[in-house]
Amino acid sequence: MSLFGYTRAGREPGGPRPPSPLLWIALIALIAGGLVLAFAWLAGWIGRDRVTAQTFTDAIEATGPPQPGFRRAHTKGVCVSGVFQGTPEGAALSSARVFRQRQVPVLGRLSIGGGDPHGADNKARVRSMALQLVSDDGQEWRMAMNSFPFFAVPTAEAFLEQTRAGMPDPATGKPDPAKMAAVLEKYPSARAFQQWAKTAPWSNSWANTAYNGVNTFRFTAADGSHRFVRWSMRPQAPFEDMTPEQRAQSDDDFLSEEFAQRLAQGPVRWDMWVTIANDGDPVNDPSQVWPEDRRQVKAGTLTLSSMQPQATGACRDLNYDPLILPSGVAGTDDPILAARSAVYSQSFNRREREIASGKAPAATGKEGAR
Repeated sequence: MSLFGYTRAGREPGGPRPPSPLLWIALIALIAGGLVLAFAWLAGWIGRDRVTAQTFTDAIEATGPPQPGFRRAHTKGVCVSGVFQGTPEGAALSSARVFRQRQVPVLGRLSIGGGDPHGADNKARVRSMALQLVSDDGQEWRMAMNSFPFFAVPTAEAFLEQTRAGMPDPATGKPDPAKMAAVLEKYPSARAFQQWAKTAPWSNSWANTAYNGVNTFRFTAADGSHRFVRWSMRPQAPFEDMTPEQRAQSDDDFLSEEFAQRLAQGPVRWDMWVTIANDGDPVNDPSQVWPEDRRQVKAGTLTLSSMQPQATGACRDLNYDPLILPSGVAGTDDPILAARSAVYSQSFNRREREIASGKAPAATGKEGAR
């Protein structure tokens, strides 16, 4: 008896009729075709209205002129380095090694919002901080934080809708106000974010800005207990608002120049504060702010001591994916968190290909691929 229980001469006496070779060919073709369609669907080659990393990155690119070799968002920035020192209180919340190691090396990036690599610092509403912590057991923790206190929209679909509303109309070269008005009408959190952008003071330094990880993560302690948390890097330097002169100045790079002057006088520090959710707090919606009375724990201190141009610095080729996490820290089902991770990866791959193929500007001076 051969494969499938049939002899070369045909079926066994009284046995079932063997399947037709054409049937097997058709079945194999169906399976292969299904795999191809599944791959194309995941890759975003079909179903273009789906929220995929490809369609999302395409939408971000369409909001401005092409900038090959640069990050698609938070494009302008500098590389920074230093150390992180955890606290016993942080170690009690999470088993992550970074809270127990005496000092953890940090490679980071300070940046401004927007997609212009040569944008004016005093015109950018958002300041950002990204960090890579590598503990002595080889585990990595990457963070991506911003100066806003909450996210503008609750879902990945809404995020894509908001991004597309910022795309310029071919007829005018500017975004269509009606499309953005529709987003604001549809999402109350987008209106609240707009209000924050209009009324909150603008910091005059990266050093005195608080950076918030608006997404929720799960900390697991050594005893197996877990808590949902959000964290912030709060500056030890006192907050100072931008002066009218700084708002009007023509120096596009005053943030990096000011930060370099601070570092010349000594390291710059932030304290990491972890806010712990109560039962019922929204953990999968970064557009919702938790009540101010939630328990807060100082989990560590970040010290930055040096700065390098991102065109030639070590942070240039680093993807600050917020879902690269150590043991003791895990993501949640927050759809914005998943979208950020996927789009960061897509953006990273595109700019690395552009750099490798020579499409990016030469890394000279303040210019060059980031």
